[in-house]
Amino acid sequence: MISLSISHFVFISTLVFLIGLVGFLFARKSLVVLLMCIELLLLACTTNFVVFAKKYADIDGHLAVFFILTVAAAESAIGLALILLFFRKTQSANISAAVSLKESV
Repeated sequence: MISLSISHFVFISTLVFLIGLVGFLFARKSLVVLLMCIELLLLACTTNFVVFAKKYADIDGHLAVFFILTVAAAESAIGLALILLFFRKTQSANISAAVSLKESV
């Protein structure tokens, strides 16, 4: 049986965080992709909180994860609602449509 250490989880968390960060910085065409990248960033943070809470036998990390996931769910709901309203106005979910909408106002 393979035993996973904390360094394995921290490495995976760092990898997920970097994927989210690169996606957020360089894939700025779709609003949905930006929301998914923000969710990846939050997932990486919560993974670290859980790993270190388990290592130090402390409940504070688990409580932080609970609040982070609550904020992430609210962010997703509000973000998707805004994207839906934006799509109804522009018939596109691309950020370039937001720039053309701003110029037309």
